[in-house]
Amino acid sequence: MLSDCIILAGGMGTRLQSVLIDKPKCLADINGKPFLYYICQQLKKFNFNKIIFSVGYQKDMVKDYVLTHRDEFNFTFEFAEEDEPLGTGGAILHALSYSQTEDFFVVNGDTLFDVDLEEMLALQRAQMSDCTLALKPMQHADRYGLVHMDEKQVITGFEEKKLGATGLINGGIYCIYRNSFLNIPFPKKFSFEKDYLEAMIKEREIIGYKQDAYFIDIGIPEDYQRAQLEIPALFTKENK
Repeated sequence: MLSDCIILAGGMGTRLQSVLIDKPKCLADINGKPFLYYICQQLKKFNFNKIIFSVGYQKDMVKDYVLTHRDEFNFTFEFAEEDEPLGTGGAILHALSYSQTEDFFVVNGDTLFDVDLEEMLALQRAQMSDCTLALKPMQHADRYGLVHMDEKQVITGFEEKKLGATGLINGGIYCIYRNSFLNIPFPKKFSFEKDYLEAMIKEREIIGYKQDAYFIDIGIPEDYQRAQLEIPALFTKENK
């Protein structure tokens, strides 16, 4: 795959502090291994040109983990270090100085979505879109906002969180066309979700890649506990 991938690995995990004990979310322990390990195992399947770890909060802990376990990460990687919080958008913009590929992926460091990234990139290029979102159909989506798209897979709107919600949610994986993204005069600090996806919905072609694959967000204690069994089982099944 001739693309780079940015992992947003600087999240604090405020709602998981009782479990994390002053660690970034991406290092949350899942059955003896940090969550970041499983994200990287998934990405290894797609032969990315380079993995860029976007690190901020407790960045030395993330760097130390990756460097001391580099035999598990048999791909080229770099660290894009934040000296101050930049928001999700600012972190992506900063990390792009370490990337040169025409299309690049962004993966959230607290979610795992087992989608076919090769197919997602093919869709992005076939439709010549500015950005493609991986979307997960969700029955009980109360803690997520919904994403709406038309019959041509173009994203038409984002809906705030609400009780009893059912529909497509943002799965936290994006494929972005570099030149289009860099042509927007963003500030140094901004939210990718609010200031790009929602704000640019009528100015850029943002499309959805729907896949009903395994998805988990470890941002709350209940899902973190669920991940302890589900994620190891997922990777054991794939390795058989």
